[in-house]
Amino acid sequence: MASEMDQDAPQSNGKATGGLKPATALLASADAATPSAHPHFIRSLALRFAEEAILLIAVVGAIAMGLGITSYFTEHRYVLAYLAAYAGFRFADLIVREDAEDSSAHEELSQRIAVQLPILVTFAAAPFERTYIYGGSAPAWVSALGLLIALWGMWLALGARVQLGFFTSGRTAGHPVLVKSGFYRYVRHPIYAGRYLVTFGWPLIYGAPITAVLTLIAGGVFAHRRMKSEEAEMRAQFGEEYDAYIRGTDALVPSIW
Repeated sequence: MASEMDQDAPQSNGKATGGLKPATALLASADAATPSAHPHFIRSLALRFAEEAILLIAVVGAIAMGLGITSYFTEHRYVLAYLAAYAGFRFADLIVREDAEDSSAHEELSQRIAVQLPILVTFAAAPFERTYIYGGSAPAWVSALGLLIALWGMWLALGARVQLGFFTSGRTAGHPVLVKSGFYRYVRHPIYAGRYLVTFGWPLIYGAPITAVLTLIAGGVFAHRRMKSEEAEMRAQFGEEYDAYIRGTDALVPSIW
């Protein structure tokens, strides 16, 4: 269900995934499909695009601050590949996700800004650590591994969102659906897991072990808090059905956590 490292605002469909609230599969009302929902959707989509554009600009600025030079980007193909994939991932993610319709634009933006700040710190810390502590470039195989892990996380997070929408296509307010198929068959928070991998891949791109360890710890603490809260809401909604689902799945990592 959720990452992430990089958490989203609560969602109206009630699924606990990477940043969804409530948890994995509580669904929006059929009224959301009526014309009256369109103004919110347009407003929300415009807000998301503005947010992502600002975030990506801030990411580049954070990296440049850590490196001291922007021309560095053009000399390191793994860094460029990650940034290009990350930009595409962020915009694709904002298109397929849903936001809570009962929150104001200001609340949505404030919530997401609070979540993005630790991401910016990670983006600045990794190149800073590599440049000013170790110097030079990370081994190519380490950077390639970081890029592979990030791409894997992007695939997992986006795939989980798409599956969430597919498996809940017949949802109504009176008939919520607990999604237990696809990625949700193995872990309860695949979107969190995917975003966790995306963020962890960045310090590996630079071969920055200190930042990587801190990212794992901070991400784990954040994910645990979000998952605990969302699963409590899901228990209240689905009762024994959700308890049985918990007993048969892992939260974030199959057979581990």
